[in-house]
Amino acid sequence: MSETIGPDLIPRIDFEDFAANLKESLRPKVERLGYCGEIWRIGANVPQSMFQFCELTEALKDEIEPKLVELVALTTAGVMGNTYERNQHEGLADKLGFGRQWIAQVNQLQAEPGGHMSDGECAVQKFAMAAIYRRGHDCQDLFKDVIAAVGSAQATGILLSVGRCLMHAIFRNTLGLEPPVASLFEGDEGGENP
Repeated sequence: MSETIGPDLIPRIDFEDFAANLKESLRPKVERLGYCGEIWRIGANVPQSMFQFCELTEALKDEIEPKLVELVALTTAGVMGNTYERNQHEGLADKLGFGRQWIAQVNQLQAEPGGHMSDGECAVQKFAMAAIYRRGHDCQDLFKDVIAAVGSAQATGILLSVGRCLMHAIFRNTLGLEPPVASLFEGDEGGENP
């Protein structure tokens, strides 16, 4: 793990000091989790931008099927080495009932049908990985597979969701932030989580 950019360089804003709209946007999440994540505390330095990021996150969760939201988040976090988001989304996917075997398969970043992921989910994962590795170039055929699998509206949301998850990963990785929660698979003998 690289060195963390500490509060001496970028202040961590206390939740009670957040701008009103950011505080209200995040309040349900902070209350549900029982803590205010360091990413939000740093993002509060640019409250309107962080508010828009949070609003984008919630809008995508409203417009994309929950399993696809988690698939994109876990895939992007895996490719980008963003353990902060991967660990949080493992827990959320588990709470949503997607199953630990499904989560473990998504984390393997293999996009192989025949396991716990559907063919459509494999198409989404293949596209998300290619979009990141290829920086969006030469991904049209894979994106057509996503459209065929989930429809144009969901595919559009997936495209935006990959971008949102990349923003999170670059933010977290640059700052060197430690995950606030452990991996769902921490301590597993089988090493299911890469």
